[in-house]
Amino acid sequence: MVVHQNPFSVTLDAWAMLAGSLLLVAGMHFIKAFMLESIIVAVPVALLIRNDYLNFLLLGPGGTPPTFVGYLRLLWFRMFALRDVYHSPPVAEPNMAPSRGILRSSGHKELPYRPGPRPLVAGLAPQRQLDQQASAACYAKLRAAVETLTCAYPDALCTATSCIEKHGFGLFARHPVNVWGQGEIFHIHDSEKSMHMSLHPDDIKEVLDKGWGQRHPLAFKGWVKAPLPTTFVMIYAPRDESDLAIIARIVEAAIWYTMAEKVELNIPQAEPRLL
Repeated sequence: MVVHQNPFSVTLDAWAMLAGSLLLVAGMHFIKAFMLESIIVAVPVALLIRNDYLNFLLLGPGGTPPTFVGYLRLLWFRMFALRDVYHSPPVAEPNMAPSRGILRSSGHKELPYRPGPRPLVAGLAPQRQLDQQASAACYAKLRAAVETLTCAYPDALCTATSCIEKHGFGLFARHPVNVWGQGEIFHIHDSEKSMHMSLHPDDIKEVLDKGWGQRHPLAFKGWVKAPLPTTFVMIYAPRDESDLAIIARIVEAAIWYTMAEKVELNIPQAEPRLL
């Protein structure tokens, strides 16, 4: 499935322009000025809302019901959404457990910078990556590694359909320290294989600085209760084996934040080709 968005545009041919001109002239003679002004403003606004709603549906299934009521709910939260999702990590709470992240802790190398520009991302809930999608091989290896991990830690980890997105493959902690989404650690979007997860603010800063993901716009903090925690982020889809190795470390950081335990996610190595 290729996720795309349609730009807002209005095309008028000669007959449409003629009809519009006649209606405008007739309105100036037979309709009160304030009513005519309201109609002139309402028509493009209605077309803009229609295009925005259709783009919402094009993002595919997600946590928000694909209905106009669900779309209106997102319009409300859009007014309070984060404006800068690339350079503003959340502030760690004083009594947060675990107290620190692990991506820059002692004994761990800093993340390398992600090569190339950031991908295009659209939507709020669902939120999807529009380009630079993962290969089928990368997704298969990541999923196999996660399933192998749950077999190694059956009392701590399990897999199931995401309870946040209600679609897609998810990893869960059986005994989470930071409980949100029924212990969900992360989930993968079926369409383009980007991911959502919660990370410690220290690790969010590292991810943002190195370009591997961005904060979710609805992970805001204010007088309006946000639908997502401030630690919720999007991690971009792995384009190749090098990306996959880094994303495995980020998933380990998500596990660390959710259940305060360090585990190692081993990605299966590619089999050597026979000459």
